[in-house]
Amino acid sequence: MAAGTTLQKAIDLVTKATEEDRNKNYAEALRLYEHGVEYFLHAIKYEAQGEKAKDSIRAKCLQYLDRAEKLKEYLKKGKKKPVKEGDSSSKDDKDKKSDSDSDGEDPEKKKLQSKLEGAIVIEKPHVKWSDVAGLDAAKEALKEAVILPIKFPHLFTGKRIPWKGILLFGPPGTGKSYLAKAVATEANNSTFFSVSSSDLMSKWLGESEKLVKNLFELARQHKPSIIFIDEIDSMCSARSDNENDSVRRIKTEFLVQMQGVGNDTDGILVLGATNIPWVLDSAIRRRFEKRIYIPLPEAHARLVMFKIHLGNTSHVLTEENLRELAGKTEGYSGADISIVVRDALMEPVRKVQTATHFKRVTGPSPTNKEIICDDLLVPCSPGDDGAIEMSWVDVPSDKLFEPPVTMRDMLKSLSRTKPTVNDDDLIKLRKFTEDFGQEG
Repeated sequence: MAAGTTLQKAIDLVTKATEEDRNKNYAEALRLYEHGVEYFLHAIKYEAQGEKAKDSIRAKCLQYLDRAEKLKEYLKKGKKKPVKEGDSSSKDDKDKKSDSDSDGEDPEKKKLQSKLEGAIVIEKPHVKWSDVAGLDAAKEALKEAVILPIKFPHLFTGKRIPWKGILLFGPPGTGKSYLAKAVATEANNSTFFSVSSSDLMSKWLGESEKLVKNLFELARQHKPSIIFIDEIDSMCSARSDNENDSVRRIKTEFLVQMQGVGNDTDGILVLGATNIPWVLDSAIRRRFEKRIYIPLPEAHARLVMFKIHLGNTSHVLTEENLRELAGKTEGYSGADISIVVRDALMEPVRKVQTATHFKRVTGPSPTNKEIICDDLLVPCSPGDDGAIEMSWVDVPSDKLFEPPVTMRDMLKSLSRTKPTVNDDDLIKLRKFTEDFGQEG
């Protein structure tokens, strides 16, 4: 932000606030005063030159804050104004008011819960269990915790209770978030909350803990429900003496809500995902009853991934070719294999772009696969029979024959794409699995 811009913005806001105050639009004036003060404080921190200028801005801030407090008190009193005498509905109104007063922070709670309602996944991601290659132990644990208790509730009575917390940990790109998408799709009758640290962090003192509390209250209202927190290490790292007090309070509230006195967690599953589980606080780790390691895919899973990512794209790869590729990608994560295939799928496009000659072939029409055309054009080398010198610009859009993906394209892509997971991280993850987790 350019120097002076914030200060000017603050002056404009308080000028508008003063105008709204004069026009008796107190609610709007209060909002503008508060925003103006925020900008003034930013200006003090980053823009004001010299102590004299800072003291002047501070004095103005106090003046505007004082007026904002008065407006806030007035607006609160305005909401509780008694009705005129003789009004037939006065008794009913009094009853309603006493109810609303007894609710205490009800308007604030509604405001916080409305912020969190954006975390509810309404549109299903359309990822099925069959779309997730391998990870059988992880899928079984999630079915035990989510699907079976809804389908067969009579099985989970007495001492047999479903899991309340499951932690998925492993190298990046192995399918932890993808598994969560599968849970959101398959758990038809559950409410799925997908939460990140930005949903629960607030600049206002005390609001972050309230957001955590309201998240769990909202989950209780909509149960059975699943709270998925991706990169949970950003919120629940180990507590220390020198950490920020507000961060500590968030962790404490999270611990209390997950498994605290007087908090009902029936019908709620907390699903966490992290790449660095060793930084989690020990109390948080204990609350995740199942800690499942999501490892790098094995050869069979990699073979399935190549097939899934190729989909129905035109290719000439045989089963033997795919097995060879699965063998060559030892140490690659699911995300790495996805990138390898995507890069290979672009090779036919690059052939079209760089081709100087095309030849006529017979094949299905690009616009309608049921119609066979004999005048389609495909890139070729200048020495091929029937080669016509032309570039892709001269080819009509409905006459280009899609070149199939070949084994050469895949190997070329594989030589360019390196695995993203290093050995040091894998050693730490295996050590954590031995100490606290189970294989997925």
